[in-house]
Amino acid sequence: MTSLLRTRNAVALSFALNGFCFATMACRLPDIRSGLGLDNASIGLLLLAISIGSVIALPLSGRLIDRFGAATVTRFGAVLVAAGLTVAMTGVVTDLIVLTAIGFLVDGVGIATWDVSMNVEAAEVERRLGRTIMPRFHAGWSLGSFAGAGIGIPMAAVHAPLLLHVPVFAVAAAVATWWAAATYLPAQEDHADKAAAAGSWSPWREPRTLAIGVMVMAFALSEGAANDWLSLALIDGYDVRHWVGVAGFTLFVCSMMAGRLYGPVVLDRFGRAPVLWGSAATAFVGILLVVFGNAVVPVGLGIVVWGLGASLGFPVGMSAAADDPLRAARRVSTVSTIGYTAFLAGPPILGFLADHIGTLETLLIIAALMVPAALTVFAARPARPVAEEVSA
Repeated sequence: MTSLLRTRNAVALSFALNGFCFATMACRLPDIRSGLGLDNASIGLLLLAISIGSVIALPLSGRLIDRFGAATVTRFGAVLVAAGLTVAMTGVVTDLIVLTAIGFLVDGVGIATWDVSMNVEAAEVERRLGRTIMPRFHAGWSLGSFAGAGIGIPMAAVHAPLLLHVPVFAVAAAVATWWAAATYLPAQEDHADKAAAAGSWSPWREPRTLAIGVMVMAFALSEGAANDWLSLALIDGYDVRHWVGVAGFTLFVCSMMAGRLYGPVVLDRFGRAPVLWGSAATAFVGILLVVFGNAVVPVGLGIVVWGLGASLGFPVGMSAAADDPLRAARRVSTVSTIGYTAFLAGPPILGFLADHIGTLETLLIIAALMVPAALTVFAARPARPVAEEVSA
């Protein structure tokens, strides 16, 4: 049990460091936009490089984990994130948008491999503990995001050089992740044998896995839109100062963290589907308050409600995809591919719409996506592993 608890803590640290890297970049997004002289549509197109890198890597991540193990793939992803963000910020400082795009592409590959591998490891820890804990791992991601935003607020306020902020902290996070991955659970069987046992089976042909993917996609877009556009929506829509926009993003991260810390208690009591239905409705109401609040209190309340509603969809989807440990890596990879297509590709697309209907008003599209999220939560109900189905 002591070894399992050490692994739990190591996985939680991996999540926190991943969130820290993402928020470190997200907090400087307005500076990246102004540094390169871009409008909303152009910065959205630039962010598409992250999406492309992730979409390329996500379908391969499951097979890589089956072959090399979650620890190795986590380390590989962390190194790529640090390298990609260093290259991207160098491109901003030197006004070379192509170099920034290349850096974001590498960052996207790192995000994908790091994310899938740590979620697969987290699902195995959750399975061995015998209770819901996945949302708390994702709370670690939110805590890391909060730390990154907490550093990013003063950095943005004093206009600290990008190269003295983003790359330095990204490299430090990669080093810490490399150390944490050494405590991951030892493989229970040879990775090559595990890959062979899976054969040519594909989770892309499973209705349940695809339905989980659709649910995760809607919730992921809700989270991703806030990460990339909430600060800009507040700045553009309500004409607030830059630091106020960043503070709004920080409030969202805090709300998500709270939902993920206390969510397991509610999930163990009421079950996945009822809690996720309530989450979709909560996120819907929160977004409407942000868009139409038109005052500090209702908008602030909306950010909190939105964060609570968006907090559980992604982690519960990861747990549901990993119900069967033998096929967890490929199923998590598939659900992540669907989810991250929205999480990463959605916000750049929203950038194009923001230039036509307004950055703040574009968030209404996210509210509408809570409808398909509510219709597909049934797929997250626990499923019996393949081995149990065969023996039955």
